[in-house]
Amino acid sequence: MEVIKVEHLYKQYRLGQVNTGTLSHDLNRWWSKILGKEDPYQKITETNDRTSSQGSDYVWALEDIHFNVQQGDVFGIIGRNGAGKSTLLKLLSKVTAPTKGSITLHGRVASLLEVGTGFHPELTGRENIFLNGAILGMTKAEIRAKFDEIVAFSGVEKYIDTPVKRYSSGMYVRLAFAVAAHLEPEILIIDEVLAVGDAEFQKKCLGKMKEVSGQGRTVIFVSHNMAAVKTLCTKGLVLNLGQVSFNGTASEAVDSYYAMNASNLTSRIQSQNYESAIGGEGVRLKLFSISPEQPFCADDIELNLEFYNRSGMDSIAVSFDILNQDELILFGSGSTLHDNEGIFKACCIIPKELLNNGMYSVNLYVHTSSYQPLFNLIQELRFEVMETERQYGYLGKINGAIRPKLTWK
Repeated sequence: MEVIKVEHLYKQYRLGQVNTGTLSHDLNRWWSKILGKEDPYQKITETNDRTSSQGSDYVWALEDIHFNVQQGDVFGIIGRNGAGKSTLLKLLSKVTAPTKGSITLHGRVASLLEVGTGFHPELTGRENIFLNGAILGMTKAEIRAKFDEIVAFSGVEKYIDTPVKRYSSGMYVRLAFAVAAHLEPEILIIDEVLAVGDAEFQKKCLGKMKEVSGQGRTVIFVSHNMAAVKTLCTKGLVLNLGQVSFNGTASEAVDSYYAMNASNLTSRIQSQNYESAIGGEGVRLKLFSISPEQPFCADDIELNLEFYNRSGMDSIAVSFDILNQDELILFGSGSTLHDNEGIFKACCIIPKELLNNGMYSVNLYVHTSSYQPLFNLIQELRFEVMETERQYGYLGKINGAIRPKLTWK
């Protein structure tokens, strides 16, 4: 049975605006409608490419999205940051309305889009469970029947009569997930919020989602954890710049996502002047690169950084994370750079025989010396590490996220 049907779905936003825009725009739209012409601000001209500077004030976050989801499917939606995943979930959850197209849903929908969604901060955990259940259309008796199970799963028994505004983000998401999963909606929509919980709770959540789908209910799951998508999901959708680039089985969707990333390798990000450089608050990124551009497992890999500094600060703090192709963080490092105004330079060396052959990306975080954030660069630098015969002979990919060369006796 088909429980979700999405047809020719579009979503447009106006950059920098929280309302419909100016009077002149409204008049232009009205005049076009009188003349029987297309809305001049809804022409499909510019995609949502956050890396380019576009002339129009309007951007299409989603363009011509269409897919179906069957009852009992665990449907994974994957894509890079800014691909349109969260926008699509908001449309499916009816948080916002589509600009064009239609969404048909059969059954009650429970969504978990961000920490504390649907919770009233002044109410206790107990009161919020009953509030969420009422919103989902459950009777008080149905909620009571599930109450103990919800509280036990969330692990916040001690604080169940405490206002949720005093909860940590981890406690918030534990209770929110427990409520959404146990109040038996026909469709459960989950964004990347599981990243807030600890490893043990994430494992419980994945197990619960499998159980929910086994009961004939449908799960829509957005995650950057490709291993979880492959393990949990039956179908997968890949979004790229607001458009569907693949729709099929979960395993094929992850492979398609990897292939798309492989074709977008960027081992060097460089600006020619201060004005065009990435950054803010007087500190801009002049250069971010790896060397060599095509490293092998047997090579030391240099992570090179150069910053323009017009901030007056004599030091800034820089840190980075290395992520594998499943977008799991393998390790990170950081340092405080000391210099006067001008150009900061730094180099961090990742030792040879550490990274396995495969695809990698880098998250860069730039802070003041007191660790106030200046700017981040998330997964823009991407590179591939190659296997060679210079080590061990050619063995293919060695098991594991990393491959340190260990000493045997």
